[in-house]
Amino acid sequence: MGGTSACFTIYLPRVELAVDAAPVAGEHVEAPCGSETILLVEDEQGVRELAQEVLQARGYRVLEARHPGEALLLGERYAGRIHLVVTDLMMPQMNGFELSERLRTYRPEIRVLYISAYSDALIGRSGPRPEGTRVLEKPFLPDALSRAVREVLDTG
Repeated sequence: MGGTSACFTIYLPRVELAVDAAPVAGEHVEAPCGSETILLVEDEQGVRELAQEVLQARGYRVLEARHPGEALLLGERYAGRIHLVVTDLMMPQMNGFELSERLRTYRPEIRVLYISAYSDALIGRSGPRPEGTRVLEKPFLPDALSRAVREVLDTG
């Protein structure tokens, strides 16, 4: 019997950013915690609930908004300091960039972490991306959210 052979070519995506090394088995890496107040703006209920649960478990006070209009109202009426807004980029009414600019008219000190399931190319269509913008891609792991929040809060 004559054998047949096959040739396969496998194409893997090129990665431009280094990937963080996974912790060694048995090594415990503590997720960063805090006590700051975070305004969480997410129109997808499941994502919003997960993010809120993760952030509260890490010690943050979380103000929850289902859409930009609710976020603007909370931002205006909340008596204490809001240290960070974690907002989805693509939402009905207005995108995350517009929301953060409007919030900064009366809370200029607020820092922003954007979350998005869209590529950089689609994000670019939402308007100019402010310098130093941090975007966390969905889906994200709880520890990735905690680290991103802490990084944004700790950068001057």
